[in-house]
Amino acid sequence: MSDNLKLSNQICFPLYTLAKEVIKQYRPILDELDLTYPQYLVMLVLWEEGPQSVSEIGNKLFLDSGTLTPLLKRLAQKNIITRQRNAEDERVVTISLTDNGRIMKEKARCVPDRIAETLNISTEDLVQLKNTIDKINTGINKNKEQ
Repeated sequence: MSDNLKLSNQICFPLYTLAKEVIKQYRPILDELDLTYPQYLVMLVLWEEGPQSVSEIGNKLFLDSGTLTPLLKRLAQKNIITRQRNAEDERVVTISLTDNGRIMKEKARCVPDRIAETLNISTEDLVQLKNTIDKINTGINKNKEQ
Protein backbone atom coordinates (compact mmCIF):
# COMPACT_ATOMS: atom_id res chain seq x y z
CA MET A 1 0.00 0.00 0.00
CA SER A 2 1.24 3.45 -0.88
CA ASP A 3 2.18 5.56 2.16
CA ASN A 4 0.05 8.44 0.93
CA LEU A 5 -3.06 6.28 1.35
CA LYS A 6 -2.46 5.46 5.01
CA LEU A 7 -5.04 6.96 7.33
CA SER A 8 -2.24 8.22 9.57
CA ASN A 9 -0.84 10.27 6.66
CA GLN A 10 -4.10 12.04 5.80
CA ILE A 11 -4.75 15.66 6.74
CA CYS A 12 -8.53 15.24 6.45
CA PHE A 13 -8.90 12.73 9.27
CA PRO A 14 -7.20 14.65 12.10
CA LEU A 15 -9.04 17.82 10.98
CA TYR A 16 -12.34 15.94 11.01
CA THR A 17 -11.76 14.43 14.44
CA LEU A 18 -10.49 17.73 15.85
CA ALA A 19 -13.54 19.63 14.57
CA LYS A 20 -15.89 17.04 16.08
CA GLU A 21 -14.05 17.05 19.42
CA VAL A 22 -13.79 20.84 19.69
CA ILE A 23 -17.51 21.26 18.95
CA LYS A 24 -18.23 18.54 21.53
CA GLN A 25 -16.34 20.64 24.11
CA TYR A 26 -18.66 23.57 23.40
CA ARG A 27 -21.82 21.56 24.10
CA PRO A 28 -21.88 21.64 27.93
CA ILE A 29 -20.80 25.27 28.03
CA LEU A 30 -23.42 26.35 25.50
CA ASP A 31 -26.07 24.23 27.25
CA GLU A 32 -25.76 26.70 30.13
CA LEU A 33 -26.79 29.44 27.67
CA ASP A 34 -29.47 27.22 26.09
CA LEU A 35 -27.72 27.51 22.70
CA THR A 36 -26.59 24.95 20.16
CA TYR A 37 -23.24 25.43 18.46
CA PRO A 38 -24.78 26.77 15.20
CA GLN A 39 -27.01 29.12 17.23
CA TYR A 40 -23.90 30.36 19.06
CA LEU A 41 -22.25 31.13 15.71
CA VAL A 42 -25.28 33.19 14.66
CA MET A 43 -25.16 35.05 17.96
CA LEU A 44 -21.45 35.80 17.48
CA VAL A 45 -22.22 37.42 14.11
CA LEU A 46 -25.05 39.50 15.59
CA TRP A 47 -23.06 40.54 18.67
CA GLU A 48 -20.17 41.62 16.47
CA GLU A 49 -21.98 43.28 13.59
CA GLY A 50 -25.54 44.05 14.66
CA PRO A 51 -28.64 43.45 12.54
CA GLN A 52 -28.05 41.33 9.45
CA SER A 53 -30.16 39.84 6.70
CA VAL A 54 -30.55 36.07 6.67
CA SER A 55 -28.40 35.89 3.53
CA GLU A 56 -25.63 38.00 5.12
CA ILE A 57 -25.52 35.67 8.13
CA GLY A 58 -25.59 32.65 5.83
CA ASN A 59 -22.67 33.99 3.78
CA LYS A 60 -20.57 34.65 6.87
CA LEU A 61 -21.25 31.22 8.37
CA PHE A 62 -21.33 29.25 5.10
CA LEU A 63 -24.88 28.09 5.87
CA ASP A 64 -27.73 27.92 3.38
CA SER A 65 -31.17 29.33 4.15
CA GLY A 66 -32.61 25.82 4.53
CA THR A 67 -30.29 25.26 7.50
CA LEU A 68 -30.43 28.80 8.82
CA THR A 69 -34.18 29.44 8.75
CA PRO A 70 -35.23 26.78 11.31
CA LEU A 71 -32.29 27.75 13.51
CA LEU A 72 -33.38 31.41 13.44
CA LYS A 73 -36.98 30.44 14.18
CA ARG A 74 -35.83 28.63 17.32
CA LEU A 75 -33.79 31.66 18.42
CA ALA A 76 -36.85 33.87 17.87
CA GLN A 77 -39.00 31.46 19.93
CA LYS A 78 -36.46 31.86 22.75
CA ASN A 79 -36.91 35.67 22.47
CA ILE A 80 -33.20 36.16 21.70
CA ILE A 81 -33.65 37.57 18.19
CA THR A 82 -36.36 39.13 16.06
CA ARG A 83 -37.03 38.42 12.40
CA GLN A 84 -38.46 41.28 10.37
CA ARG A 85 -39.36 41.33 6.69
CA ASN A 86 -38.06 44.30 4.73
CA ALA A 87 -40.93 46.61 3.76
CA GLU A 88 -39.41 47.28 0.32
CA ASP A 89 -38.52 43.66 -0.47
CA GLU A 90 -40.44 41.02 1.46
CA ARG A 91 -37.93 38.35 0.42
CA VAL A 92 -35.34 40.01 2.69
CA VAL A 93 -35.59 39.16 6.39
CA THR A 94 -33.51 41.16 8.86
CA ILE A 95 -32.34 39.48 12.06
CA SER A 96 -31.81 41.66 15.14
CA LEU A 97 -31.03 41.01 18.78
CA THR A 98 -33.67 41.45 21.45
CA ASP A 99 -32.79 42.83 24.87
CA ASN A 100 -32.41 39.20 26.00
CA GLY A 101 -30.00 38.58 23.12
CA ARG A 102 -27.88 41.57 24.10
CA ILE A 103 -27.86 40.49 27.76
CA MET A 104 -26.78 37.00 26.70
CA LYS A 105 -23.58 38.47 25.27
CA GLU A 106 -22.36 39.21 28.80
CA LYS A 107 -23.14 35.65 29.90
CA ALA A 108 -21.26 34.30 26.87
CA ARG A 109 -18.04 36.27 27.44
CA CYS A 110 -16.58 33.33 29.37
CA VAL A 111 -17.08 30.81 26.54
CA PRO A 112 -13.75 31.33 24.69
CA ASP A 113 -11.69 31.10 27.89
CA ARG A 114 -13.54 28.01 29.08
CA ILE A 115 -13.02 26.33 25.70
CA ALA A 116 -9.30 27.15 25.79
CA GLU A 117 -9.11 25.54 29.24
CA THR A 118 -10.84 22.35 28.08
CA LEU A 119 -8.53 22.00 25.07
CA ASN A 120 -5.47 21.88 27.34
CA ILE A 121 -3.29 23.82 24.90
CA SER A 122 -1.51 27.15 25.18
CA THR A 123 -3.07 30.34 23.84
CA GLU A 124 -0.03 30.75 21.57
CA ASP A 125 -0.59 27.30 20.05
CA LEU A 126 -4.29 28.06 19.54
CA VAL A 127 -3.47 31.35 17.81
CA GLN A 128 -0.93 29.59 15.58
CA LEU A 129 -3.47 26.86 14.72
CA LYS A 130 -6.14 29.46 13.91
CA ASN A 131 -3.70 31.40 11.70
CA THR A 132 -2.78 28.23 9.83
CA ILE A 133 -6.44 27.29 9.34
CA ASP A 134 -7.21 30.84 8.13
CA LYS A 135 -4.33 30.61 5.65
CA ILE A 136 -5.64 27.29 4.28
CA ASN A 137 -9.21 28.64 4.04
CA THR A 138 -7.97 31.73 2.21
CA GLY A 139 -6.15 29.52 -0.29
CA ILE A 140 -9.24 27.37 -0.81
CA ASN A 141 -11.44 30.44 -1.33
CA LYS A 142 -8.96 31.88 -3.86
CA ASN A 143 -9.19 28.61 -5.82
CA LYS A 144 -13.01 28.85 -5.80
CA GLU A 145 -12.88 32.39 -7.22
CA GLN A 146 -10.69 31.40 -10.17
